[in-house]
Amino acid sequence: MPALLSGVRHLPEYLDRTRQEALVGIIRNIVAEAPLYVPVMPGTGKPMSVRMTNCGSLGWVTDKERGYRYQPLHPATGKSWPAIPQELLDTWNDVSGYNKPPEACLINFYSDEARMGLHQDRDENDLKAPVVSISLGNACLFRVGGVNRNKTMSFKLSSGDLVILGGEGRLCFHGVDRIYPATSTLLKNGGRINLTLRRVNP
Repeated sequence: MPALLSGVRHLPEYLDRTRQEALVGIIRNIVAEAPLYVPVMPGTGKPMSVRMTNCGSLGWVTDKERGYRYQPLHPATGKSWPAIPQELLDTWNDVSGYNKPPEACLINFYSDEARMGLHQDRDENDLKAPVVSISLGNACLFRVGGVNRNKTMSFKLSSGDLVILGGEGRLCFHGVDRIYPATSTLLKNGGRINLTLRRVNP
């Protein structure tokens, strides 16, 4: 596999099965309080193929009228997002190398047909903090490049894997080309959960 951009790290099997199962239970409780919803693209209003929610003092949202942003309230319920659980804060502290805690954890649920186009995570005011990504459930084909879209590479992410986007690679383009059905028994109805921990403000 070609070398990843400096600051991009892949930590295979970082979470063992017990920790993965505990996280799924925690995420279920968060979703009960802050339900998954279908975000839409700015301008066009086209629905994304993922469903999402958040936890933390801020949550990442998008809609046709106001576009990509962070806000303290769930767009459907109008309630504050649930707190980021200690298990995720511990993971951030273990791998981020950053001295401030995350303010947002975006929770994306991918059905086996969902995907995510190439994009940069650049809606944060603090770009010195890394983005820490956790994969749970079915494997996916993850695509990552540099700070432009021209040169990319792909590799498989399995349940329990972590990816950290930091340093030079903080603004790298990345996306999910496909989900591999039936590659994990973690989620009883299949699919993939992706958690991304983000620091929004300096």
